[in-house]
Amino acid sequence: MSTLYVVATPIGNLEDVSARALRVLGEVGAIAAEDTRVTARLLARHGIRKPLISYRAPVERRGLPRVLSALDAGDVALVSDAGTPTLSDPGDALVGAAWAAGHKVVPIPGPSAIAAALSVAGLGGPGFTFIGYLPRKPGEMRRLLATLADDPKPTVAFESPYRIKRSLAVVDEVLPDRPLALARELTKVHEQVLRGTAAEVASALGDNVRGEITLVIGGKTKG
Repeated sequence: MSTLYVVATPIGNLEDVSARALRVLGEVGAIAAEDTRVTARLLARHGIRKPLISYRAPVERRGLPRVLSALDAGDVALVSDAGTPTLSDPGDALVGAAWAAGHKVVPIPGPSAIAAALSVAGLGGPGFTFIGYLPRKPGEMRRLLATLADDPKPTVAFESPYRIKRSLAVVDEVLPDRPLALARELTKVHEQVLRGTAAEVASALGDNVRGEITLVIGGKTKG
């Protein structure tokens, strides 16, 4: 049977792709991509030409038959627009289907906004909790954040720049004294990391926020 390679790609800086990832992308028969235009730019930068199959959320299951058909013919790489597939990006259904069909699934590790944000947050551990994107509705967000009140582990979440100020206000309401770090546009030209309470970070962030945001909320400290 063929192999599905789950390939991590740069979250911003195109130099952050591994030699192994480039080799695999150059050797597979096809690449399943969240956005074929984004992946085409990465491939062009490194002189790679491969057939691209659109595989995007929220209709990723529509792309399953085409990707599985490509897997029947040879190895396939799965990539998202940035970072590691299946971590709040399309791919989980495909990985499950590949296993079920008897294919081999191999990770090609690399960039991840989760790991990058944790590495500079300085908010300790042990371990961490990843909750994906924060709930859109403030009530649901309050209930979720309340479950973290006694958790000693830091929590990592993604958030839209259009909702971040409102979300920080909810964090300030539920966990007012909890330290956090906000990482915006990681590895890109306008990279920014802010650290403090939710109110302090919101004040420092200012208005007209742009770019991808990863939030690290510190865990409950002893005493």
